[in-house]
Amino acid sequence: MPAPSSVSPAASVPAADGWALMGVDFSSAPRRAKPIVVAHGRRAGAVVRLDALEAVPELAGFDTLLRRPGPWAAGFDLPFGLPRELVESLGWPTQWPALIGHYAGLTRAQVRDAFAAFCAARPAGRKFAHRACDGPAGSSPSMKWVNPPVAYMLHAAAPRLLSAGVHLPSVHPGDPARVALEAYPGLLARELIGRRSYKSDDRARQTPDRLIARKDLVDALEQGRSRLGLRLKLSHAQRDALVADASGDSLDATLCLLQAAWALGRPGWGLPPDVDPLEGWIVTAEPPA
Repeated sequence: MPAPSSVSPAASVPAADGWALMGVDFSSAPRRAKPIVVAHGRRAGAVVRLDALEAVPELAGFDTLLRRPGPWAAGFDLPFGLPRELVESLGWPTQWPALIGHYAGLTRAQVRDAFAAFCAARPAGRKFAHRACDGPAGSSPSMKWVNPPVAYMLHAAAPRLLSAGVHLPSVHPGDPARVALEAYPGLLARELIGRRSYKSDDRARQTPDRLIARKDLVDALEQGRSRLGLRLKLSHAQRDALVADASGDSLDATLCLLQAAWALGRPGWGLPPDVDPLEGWIVTAEPPA
């Protein structure tokens, strides 16, 4: 039985006016050729305006981003927690700050070895442990160290979130004017274009079909066709830039921006009331009925 959340939902609901919004496509090893991409915007009613796209080529820049004065809310494309089943099996701390401190003290090789040993002891088809949000969101297990290496994203980012003192609703309290939400662009993208692939870092796989999928996804966002009830406002140049980025990083950051915009103004930031703080929850994922 998961422990109840130690972070109470906000008693008041923040108004959208005055809040900056960000969507962050994170990389655990950013560089100029593959930076962290940040979509900046604001919400006015049902309209989310994309103000700018920012490239952050190093983790020091990510630290600076987290410490920018608020009020802001940001959706981060990275896991905030690990499956409780995994943590308890490994005998790791079961309080989020202590767990993140322990996790940060391990090397990536140690993380990989611990998770690989856990998987090796389990039957086929049940190798990975999952968080409660993985099913509703259709997300990869946060313990995966390859394809995609989200365990390393957690390893690089969560200690920085903790150190920066940002507020992680339902996970860990912090500065209420700097709010970090776990986002997942694939959840919103699948709603709008199904399972069509719209991105690749491999130039050989940056095909016309993926280009058309990006165009269709941007069109759907501008028309407000998702269940989020939000419409993306873009300039012609911004639309062209989102479609032209074959890696999909700019588009993924923008999808995270919209997920953060949806959460802004909702009680408890739109998260279920019974989130396990060790695992966290992906914003806009609907819990099972």
